Amino acid sequence: MSGPRISTLYRLCHHVGNTDPAAAGPLSQALASRAFNTTGRFLFGSGRPESTLARALSATASSTTIAVAPAVARAAGRRTRAGINGLLNDYKQLSKFKLSALVVATSAGGYIAGSGDTVDWAGLGWTAIGTFGAAACANTLNQLYEVVNDSRMSRTMNRPLPAGRVSRLHAAMFALTTGAVGLAVLHEKANPLTAGLGAANIALYAGVYTPLKQVSVANTWVGALVGAIPPLMGWAAASGTLEPGSAVLAGALFSWQMPHFLSLAWFCKEDYIRGGFQMLSRVDGTGLRTAAAALRHCAYLAPLGYLAVLVDVASWPFAFEAAAMSAGLGAYAAKFYAAPGQQSARKLFRVSLVYLPLLMALMALHRTPNSHVSWAELQDKFEGSLSPSMLMAARSLTAGVAATAEVVEESVASVASRLDSGIILAHVRCPSRVYAEEVMPVQKQSDMRTKS
Repeated sequence: MSGPRISTLYRLCHHVGNTDPAAAGPLSQALASRAFNTTGRFLFGSGRPESTLARALSATASSTTIAVAPAVARAAGRRTRAGINGLLNDYKQLSKFKLSALVVATSAGGYIAGSGDTVDWAGLGWTAIGTFGAAACANTLNQLYEVVNDSRMSRTMNRPLPAGRVSRLHAAMFALTTGAVGLAVLHEKANPLTAGLGAANIALYAGVYTPLKQVSVANTWVGALVGAIPPLMGWAAASGTLEPGSAVLAGALFSWQMPHFLSLAWFCKEDYIRGGFQMLSRVDGTGLRTAAAALRHCAYLAPLGYLAVLVDVASWPFAFEAAAMSAGLGAYAAKFYAAPGQQSARKLFRVSLVYLPLLMALMALHRTPNSHVSWAELQDKFEGSLSPSMLMAARSLTAGVAATAEVVEESVASVASRLDSGIILAHVRCPSRVYAEEVMPVQKQSDMRTKS
């Protein structure tokens, strides 16, 4: 065998990486097999070795590429899908999808109740899309403000922002996009009134309720006011105005939120304290004040079925069904008041989750076409249909609602005055500054103690 041919065969074996096919990888084995099958031709000089090797290498590379390329493509596709699914899941958490879906459901309830003989289902769909966009925007802005607070709470620390999966700029762009699209849809497909209510709710939730959570226990009442606006949005989208019937829906949502969120704040009391939030449960050592507020608002729910009938929103069966449901919810609130604790609070919370969708379903079942009862007509109906004792009870209920509204108004005014005077800066601090001044030094000291 001549020197050039031995040199060529040596270079081939060096390229393959191992002359023993059993010890080589699949590509090396294939190359070695083809190369050694052509060795006889190299030894006896039949054909040019370089040409034969080139053909062997080319054929092997082609067959190997054909075998490997689909696997590589599948792996890349899986990585891409995982990245997209992860991003969509982060968007879902930023929007607080379940809460936004509940907001959409209450808005849809207002739309159906405010409709005439027929429901414009296309209009309802557009209203739902716009409402979801506005809710997603508000919820994302809320999380942008509370990154440090959320990182301290066990139930929120895995959200996209505190977990570091999404940057603040990314979340801000998501909020801007969803809010702009949602309000544009409400303006174009519903009416300016509905869009205005949506914009006001974003401002109230992100601009008042969110910072108030770190200042005053009145934040729960302001948050309930935020939750009462979506039914008004639905009604306005269907009828073009706000009528007494819309106030009944808003009142139902306002009062329902009190036992719902107060019970949640009680059994998550320690978590809220770690987060730095001023909930009623934080200043209520016995739980009696928290339970009493929940029980009081269950009582406010009792006459709402009758009021719905009075304003021609629903038929008479709904009045009795709503009263029975409020009595059931009130029974759990009474148990919470009798024995404040984790178990009684959790039971009240779970029952409240059933109460609202059932109430809305029954209202839709017994709904009557919107007859556009005016406020003056409602006053005449109200005073003419009640006995003196019932009228006195109704006026007492109205006084209670007015007192609650006065508390909220005073709290908002207090926050506004603090904002004007700068006092609020001593209570609400930039989360990033809090993290840099308080959290990071503690972490550094802990790391130093661990190392030592």
